[in-house]
Amino acid sequence: MSTETQAQYQFIDKIIQHHLGSTTEVKDLEFFYGGNFNLAVRVKLQSGDEYFIKWNQGDHQGLFEAEAKNLHLVGSTSTISVPSVIGVGSMEEKEYLMMECIPSGEKAANYWVDFGEKLARLHRNTSPKGHGLDYTNYLGSAAQINTWNSDGVAFFTENRLRKQLTQAVYDRKIEGALEEKLEVLFEKLPSLLPNESSALIHGDLWSGNAMTNPLGQITLVDPACYYGLREAELAFTTMFGGFEEAFYEAYNANFPIHKGFHERIPLYNLYPLLVHVNLFGEGYLPAVKKIVESY
Repeated sequence: MSTETQAQYQFIDKIIQHHLGSTTEVKDLEFFYGGNFNLAVRVKLQSGDEYFIKWNQGDHQGLFEAEAKNLHLVGSTSTISVPSVIGVGSMEEKEYLMMECIPSGEKAANYWVDFGEKLARLHRNTSPKGHGLDYTNYLGSAAQINTWNSDGVAFFTENRLRKQLTQAVYDRKIEGALEEKLEVLFEKLPSLLPNESSALIHGDLWSGNAMTNPLGQITLVDPACYYGLREAELAFTTMFGGFEEAFYEAYNANFPIHKGFHERIPLYNLYPLLVHVNLFGEGYLPAVKKIVESY
């Protein structure tokens, strides 16, 4: 065993003992690499219990603390399953999050219908403060500034689109001509998007964050939640292949969306596209330009 691997094992063991007690024995570890964290591991104990731990090297401070709050917030609604948080903190100059591990199962026959109904119930949760959240959280490693705003379209424009545009311009990933066109489009948004009451949304809802639990039902992971426009959530689900039609039908039957939603999808998806420009580079600019040109 290399010195680095031994240090990782010791680090994981310290976290486990800190939260579960010194008599806890580890049976198996499975490491995962990539994503917006440096490392993650699935831990199986001699007792049979399984946990998931992820950590970073101290960069993106507060990311895991925010994720723990996100999980608590979504879980507190009792509408849709999320992993329970065991602990969050820092150790050896690393920040970590420990939670229950959700074993994968086969989708039940009603998986997509059940998923759509549960998401609709999650979105029924609103806030008297309007659109926003009481703390900063993250979409991937991109900070989401969640200053409250009573106007949903204004919140989406200022706290989502313009924040990312400003960052991209600062990093010289977007040139002046495209910046001007985006600003013109931003001015049009109040006439293009329905200004609904706020809804508690997962915020990063794509297939990679939608797990099938042992009961064959949905468990959501990696929330980037806030109170916002629920159509932005539904649009996000179409980014990487989309979900099955039964999901959208069940959602709409339980919480109907305004007519013309499909025409608005590209406007909402400007946000994750701009995040991808900032995190992963200019390869996502053609998709941004296409949306801008269409409006």
